[in-house]
Amino acid sequence: MAVTLDPYRSAMPTTMGTTSSGERQMNNHPKDLPMSVEDADQHLNRGAEPGVDLTSTKTSSSATNVSSAPNVFRTDKLAVFYGSHKAVRDVDLQIRKNEITAFIGPSGCGKSTVLRCFNRMNDLIDIARIEGKVEFHGIDLYDPQVNAVEVRRRIGMVFQKPNPFPKSIYDNVAYGPRIGGIKKRAQLDEIVERSLRGAALWDEVKSRLKASGMGLSGGQQQRLCIARAIAVEPEVILMDEPCSALDPIATARIEDLMQEMKVQYTIVIVTHNMQQAARVSDRTAFFTTEVNPDSDRRTGTLVEFGKTKTMFSTPSDERTEQYVTGRFG
Repeated sequence: MAVTLDPYRSAMPTTMGTTSSGERQMNNHPKDLPMSVEDADQHLNRGAEPGVDLTSTKTSSSATNVSSAPNVFRTDKLAVFYGSHKAVRDVDLQIRKNEITAFIGPSGCGKSTVLRCFNRMNDLIDIARIEGKVEFHGIDLYDPQVNAVEVRRRIGMVFQKPNPFPKSIYDNVAYGPRIGGIKKRAQLDEIVERSLRGAALWDEVKSRLKASGMGLSGGQQQRLCIARAIAVEPEVILMDEPCSALDPIATARIEDLMQEMKVQYTIVIVTHNMQQAARVSDRTAFFTTEVNPDSDRRTGTLVEFGKTKTMFSTPSDERTEQYVTGRFG
């Protein structure tokens, strides 16, 4: 079944081209039609590490040993440009399965920009381009043959501000599955209940599924967005400051939920709250900014990446120590 609709954009899904210098650029030409889901599956699975079936989005219910967890993402010399400006440079990361990885650092250091590279959300910015590699289970996500819609189905995202659709609670969660072709009411009912339970929201809304999602509290709206993301059974959940607009009680509930979810999903979170990063994450990446001496433009760079306990107790870089102890940033 060919994919003809990108739920993240009303226009033609963006595909990638490659310049003579090796840079990946975005284009929206009608001739660049997306691959079918079946062809994308075949392409994504070609060359994947042994034993990894990317057509299956479900993870075993047993927790993975973090010391031996396989890599889900790997970046190699990743750089992101907005026009001629290099926003981020030289990002080398390995994100492991069934772990929570936190990105921390001062504003403008490129945390969210790097996060959006993992599900190609930067494709939607006309002047954005990348250099280097972003691999998902060993497959180049920016290969011209990879379907960005299928990437975003497998790699979901929750944004900084809760953004429920102006629809009922039920229709918010059922939106993705319906776009994917599921029409039977019984099947949708099962998906909606399972997703709301997975987001720890079912017991609070099961008696008012036809009510507007806009009428929920801020914390409930964010959990509804999480339910909407997991309804299409992704493997990875990206979270861009998901608690920044929430009160402490709602924040604690989201953090508890993340710990429950990592048994089944790999989670990458951007946060300005260092205490939150220390509480919830297994590994932490610290980014900072470098000022161009010839202008006031700043470029983000990855300073240090490692186990969270080590990063917050005995960091290897002085800049990391200064940031986590509050001496700058």
